[in-house]
Amino acid sequence: MTVHTSRRHILLSGAALATIMLPGCQSMPAFSLTEAIRRLLTLASQNAFALLLQPGGFYENSVARIALPDRLGGERGTGILSAVLQSRQFRDRLQRQLNRAAEIGAERAAPMVAEAVRNISIEDATSLVRGGPQAATAFLRGKMGPALLESMLPGISEGLRLFDDQIISEAVRSVTGFDIAALAQDITRKADDSIWAAIGLEESAIRADPQKTNDPLLIGVFGLAR
Repeated sequence: MTVHTSRRHILLSGAALATIMLPGCQSMPAFSLTEAIRRLLTLASQNAFALLLQPGGFYENSVARIALPDRLGGERGTGILSAVLQSRQFRDRLQRQLNRAAEIGAERAAPMVAEAVRNISIEDATSLVRGGPQAATAFLRGKMGPALLESMLPGISEGLRLFDDQIISEAVRSVTGFDIAALAQDITRKADDSIWAAIGLEESAIRADPQKTNDPLLIGVFGLAR
């Protein structure tokens, strides 16, 4: 059996299990495509959180890394900063602490995303299957609205206090009108963006190579949708 024949057999087997028809046909059973979107989002979010919740998961990930707030000098530390914030060593230590706080927020976010995927109402699964590489992620984010922000803020606030070994408080004291509450809100917004970016990348990877999932439904739906 040739490689091409083998690939065709895999795809057609997956398609049969999913009970769908080729893209372009009029009839595509909604239950199969809806389940495919749920499985896609489940796997993408599980993979993303598995990376982010490792020690250093945010800081070591170029996509998810939380940048310093603009009030604390941002990425490059430009502008008028206090002497302490001009120190590269201090800024690196501060950024690591902020990213550790984001991990605590993400621990609260993970079960919320899983629950949302299980209960999500998918009105047009066909458009999500045929959509862009991160279409399902964008759909889920829109459905959840500010829920992750609201759930993560208490955890991130707690994390900032827990990890405060004077690095964070010293940084905050150096900027007039900036406090721990404002810092927590900034980190929470960035953590929210980072989580969705990570899920989106995982969705893109699954769509690009669904066979790696070993899930016949995902292989059948997304293998034929490409």
